[in-house]
Amino acid sequence: MLKGLALTPPVVGRISIGRIVEKNGKRLPVKDDEFTLTTQVQTREGWLLHPLDEQLRKTQAQARTEGADTSAKESTKLRRIPIRLLFGDPELNLRASYCLFDRTSGRPICVGNGETCRRSTPQGVQSQPCPAPEACELAEQGCKPFGRLNVRIGEEDDLSTFVFRTTGFNSIRTLATRLKYFQAVSGGNLATLPLELRLRGKSTQMSHGTPIYYVDITVPTGSTLAQGIGKAQQEAQTRREAGFSQESLDQAAREGLAQGAFEETPEDGGAVVEEFYPPQVAGDRETPAGEDAPPSTLREKLDRKAKARNEAV
Repeated sequence: MLKGLALTPPVVGRISIGRIVEKNGKRLPVKDDEFTLTTQVQTREGWLLHPLDEQLRKTQAQARTEGADTSAKESTKLRRIPIRLLFGDPELNLRASYCLFDRTSGRPICVGNGETCRRSTPQGVQSQPCPAPEACELAEQGCKPFGRLNVRIGEEDDLSTFVFRTTGFNSIRTLATRLKYFQAVSGGNLATLPLELRLRGKSTQMSHGTPIYYVDITVPTGSTLAQGIGKAQQEAQTRREAGFSQESLDQAAREGLAQGAFEETPEDGGAVVEEFYPPQVAGDRETPAGEDAPPSTLREKLDRKAKARNEAV
C-alpha cells in the first residue's frame, strides 16, 4: 500500500448548497437556499446532477400532493435529505479542521485543530503548534474552518457516501453537536440510526435581517427519536447476527485517514479552492468572496467582515 496516502471514505456524489458562476471573467461561488445532489463529474456548465437529486424531488413532490408531509408544503425546494451514517464514531463521519490551501495548485499547505497542525514546509510536512486563525500569521493567506461530512443516501451501496463540504461555523458546530448527541442517546448505534439532513435558515443582528443558511441533522420528518432509536437497535442486532462488525469498520477508517498528512489530494483541492477559497482581486488587493471592492471606512470593514462570516454555511 502506498505510504502517505490518506484513505478517505468512498465518495459517489456531492451535496452542495451553491454553485459556481462566471462573473467578469472569473469563476465565483454563489450560495443557494436548497440542497443539490451532484455526481463527481464537472463540466463548463457545472457539476452534473446525480439521479438521486431528481428522485428525491419527485418523492417530496408526491408527498406534498398527497398531503402526507405537511412540512414539505412549505417549499418546493430540496431542503431535507434522508440519510444514514457510515461510521459509529462522530468524528469519522464529520472531519473538521482549520485548512489553508495553495490557491494556484490546490495543494493543502496547513491543516490544524487549534492545538497542533501539519504544515507543508521546504523541509517536508512538519507538526507545529496551531494557535487557530485568529492568532496565526500564516492564516492571513486564507486559513478557515473546513468540514467534510460523509453520509449514505439510498440503499444501493452500503459503503459508498455523498460528501458535504462546508467552511461555515454554524454548520460545523451544529453537525458536530448533533452527531455526539445522537451517538449518546442511541447507545452507540449512530451508524444504524435513520436521520435527515436538513437546511435551516436564520437571521442575526450581524446579518442585518438577511437569512443565512446552515445544515442540521434531525430524525426523519414524521418520526420520533424514540422510534428511530428502536429501529437503530433492531438493525444493529441484525447486522451483528450477519457478521457485520461496525467496530472493525470504524478502526479501518481511522487507520486509513491517519495514513496521510492531508485528506485532500491536489485534484480534489482544486475544486475545494474554487468553491470555498476563491481569490477576488480588487485593484491590487485580494478580497474574500462576496466583496466587490476594498472597504474604505472602519464601518464598511466591520460590515463586510460580518457579511462574509454569516454568508459562510
